[in-house]
Amino acid sequence: MAKSSARTSGKSSSRGWLVLLAILAMLLATGWYFRQPATGYAKTATAYSARVACSCRFVAGRDLEDCGKDKLAGMKLVTLVEDVQAKSVTARFPLIADDTATYREGYGCVLEKWEG
Repeated sequence: MAKSSARTSGKSSSRGWLVLLAILAMLLATGWYFRQPATGYAKTATAYSARVACSCRFVAGRDLEDCGKDKLAGMKLVTLVEDVQAKSVTARFPLIADDTATYREGYGCVLEKWEG
């Protein structure tokens, strides 16, 4: 009986790997299917956040941490980084998108040209 138990556990171990591989394949396929909308949402979120945070920081004169409170719901993954000398704010969505808005006298904060 010991031999049949060993064979059974070997088969169930192989099934476990196959199930895990199937789940991984489904996750990758889902990610591939939704890549374009996700990229669009991330790009929109970074452009919006950079523009609003730049205006908040360099037009209204608030500090960047306080400006982070102005992000819309659902933008928790967007991070903000300022360059005080360049008077710009860069917003980043991890691994997908980043945008920079720069304060220009007479124009306010302007996004850098989109490469989309």
